[in-house]
Amino acid sequence: MTRRSVMIGTGSALPQRVVTNLELAQTVDTSDEWIVERSGIRQRYVAGEGETTSTLAISAARRALEAAGLEGKDIGLIVLATTTPDQTFPATATIVQDALGANGGIAFDVAAVCSGFLYGVGVADSMLRTGMATRALVIGAETMTRLLDWDDRATCVLFGDGAGAVVLEAREVEEDGPGVLATHLHADGAHNELLYVDGGPSTTQSVGHLRMKGREVFRHAVVNLADVLSSILTECGLSPADLDWVVPHQANQRILDATAKKLGLPPEKVVVTVDRHANTSAASVPLALDTAVRDGRIKQGDLIVLEAMGGGFTWGACLLRV
Repeated sequence: MTRRSVMIGTGSALPQRVVTNLELAQTVDTSDEWIVERSGIRQRYVAGEGETTSTLAISAARRALEAAGLEGKDIGLIVLATTTPDQTFPATATIVQDALGANGGIAFDVAAVCSGFLYGVGVADSMLRTGMATRALVIGAETMTRLLDWDDRATCVLFGDGAGAVVLEAREVEEDGPGVLATHLHADGAHNELLYVDGGPSTTQSVGHLRMKGREVFRHAVVNLADVLSSILTECGLSPADLDWVVPHQANQRILDATAKKLGLPPEKVVVTVDRHANTSAASVPLALDTAVRDGRIKQGDLIVLEAMGGGFTWGACLLRV
């Protein structure tokens, strides 16, 4: 028997407003054809008045708890991955904790942009396996559209808002049983200038706008994601053919296609939601995961890998059996 973090519930939440490419083209110098050709995105959800990172996170967390048959008081650890916290401090995770009635446990935010959810899973898994908590909520939640420069058509069409969450529980399982098998995380700060927000409390005392050099990001993403997927499978003595599903960060359809091709993965094994959700940063992977769990694609016993890359650069992968 071995102690593992087992996924026992998933949930997600989206803002009310849907903005299609056609609607966006009325205010931005772009077109539906241009956006779809370059990204695969057809629509995105945009947070409105009263919708914040915390409200989306709370809704996603409640759905995950319901799926797990638990209440907030049953959770001893909350890790919230976000680039867009409600406040500079305290951590948005503490707002979520209070709303769920999980007060008294551990709650904090992690910042690794689009890789944030994987960083959160890695941290929560380590804490659960060492006994610091028995059950954890790992949440990715973002209101990325509030960081966008709507005059920059190269970036403003790519992002959306949303949240996703999973409940992890520490259990003693057989070697071939469920749970997180491995997590590989990386960062390389040398590429800061390729994807960043030009503002911050210690420099400008204000929030800036997202800036990205898309061509360079694409090149790094394909190489880094293929490498981390290969390394995590090798560590566990597996090959791409052993996977039931890949749940990738939903940044761009071309990145998804290129990464799958580099690994020899059939497209039908890749969960794709970028057309509906756009790039929701740290919320991207858990949103796609919850979508595939709830529509029945991901089933108990499936071997899946989660992967993402974001600004920093940060990137990583998590291999788990459902």
